[in-house]
Amino acid sequence: MTAAAQLAAARELLSEFPVVDGHNDLPWALREQVRYDLDARNIATDQSAHLHTDIARLRAGGVGAQYWSVYVRSDLPDAVPATLEQIDCVRQLQARYADTLRPALTAADMEAARREGRIASLMGAEGGHSIANSLATLRALYALGVRYMTLTHNDNVDWADSATDEPGVGGLSAFGREVVREMNREGMLVDLSHVAATTMRDALDATSAPVIFSHSSARAVCDHPRNVPDDVLERLPANGGMAMVTFVPKFVLQAAVDWTAAADENMREHGFHHLDTTPEAMKVHRAFEERTPRPVATVATVADHLDHMREVAGVDHIGIGGDYDGTAFTPDGLDDVSGYPNLVAELLARGWSRPDLAKLTWQNAVRVLGAAEDVSRDLQTTRGPSNATLTALDG
Repeated sequence: MTAAAQLAAARELLSEFPVVDGHNDLPWALREQVRYDLDARNIATDQSAHLHTDIARLRAGGVGAQYWSVYVRSDLPDAVPATLEQIDCVRQLQARYADTLRPALTAADMEAARREGRIASLMGAEGGHSIANSLATLRALYALGVRYMTLTHNDNVDWADSATDEPGVGGLSAFGREVVREMNREGMLVDLSHVAATTMRDALDATSAPVIFSHSSARAVCDHPRNVPDDVLERLPANGGMAMVTFVPKFVLQAAVDWTAAADENMREHGFHHLDTTPEAMKVHRAFEERTPRPVATVATVADHLDHMREVAGVDHIGIGGDYDGTAFTPDGLDDVSGYPNLVAELLARGWSRPDLAKLTWQNAVRVLGAAEDVSRDLQTTRGPSNATLTALDG
């Protein structure tokens, strides 16, 4: 099959089994760039000068469901109200583009969106700091539509260790395990991207529902602490969960890990947070890149991770979480949300079957959310809401 034929076959497959993408930071980009002025960043028009995401490119990419990250930085003093503002942004997007974005709370909603030809619009919170050590706040986020929570972001929380911070509680504390149990009871997916490997293992021990990694790749392929070790990938079949490969070059290409460390230090030296993607920060990034060309990841780089993850975890336990609009750089061929057909075409060239690709793009993610709903229904017949506190459980 020629490359053109493979791309055509990829697009045909995505027309039936579109991509469920686990993580897109459009709401944060809208906050940072225009303070939620949706007229200034009207995604019904071409936003390629400013964003990785707009409606035309979502359509071109074959996206059928999107988890919008309602991320806020872990160093914000008012993380809870900022998270609520992010949720409000997603709701504004859903209302403004209702002909394209269908609000989705359940696996059934996702399938309904697919039948209607709309994009299922879901939310995931990124970092346990968004609940401020309050299980009531966790429940409130679920009631507002949040369907997963990443237990940490780049920094530890009081009850869970991050992959990119010094060890604090050694994984999950007693309160952290209660957070996982309460997420199970609510039906909120436990997201283990960003957490330390110790936290991953503790969460798998504590959970009674499938977990996800909304945007993480394979540590055996690229040795970055944000990625998933093989022993954790091996546990996903018994758990029923899934790991959604991310496209961020510094997590998929080993050469990019070292370059990123130097680039991050350059940002700090110029007074910017290393995750800042504002125009002023990007000027600093680009100047550094002109002096020190960055290693370039490709579609094949990402496919290498998926090959490995399929081998270790099995094809029923993998998915896609690009992290668009949350990263300064993207792989060649996966430049924005229109690029997913290129990845599917690469996997077709590597011999992936159509049924396996349908699981990767759509079926696994729908199944996992539905399974979390089933666990929630069962748990709510045996236990009520937890009112445990950090102080009571952790001292």
